[in-house]
Amino acid sequence: MPAQWTAEVVGKMHLHKITAVQLAEKIGWHPKYLSAVLNGKREPKHAEVIVKSAIEEMIVEERE
Repeated sequence: MPAQWTAEVVGKMHLHKITAVQLAEKIGWHPKYLSAVLNGKREPKHAEVIVKSAIEEMIVEERE
């Protein structure tokens, strides 16, 4: 079962019209790997920090 933080990330992606491909590119992951992480299939160390930091950076960049 996916962690709660993944739902928050997916919600922010929808609100800010950020695609999984864009987020994966920002992180440096393959889009399928990001999908596996967000769906709870993979649990790499520090994934929450990495993904949340990247999406927050993208939101800030969007505002500029």
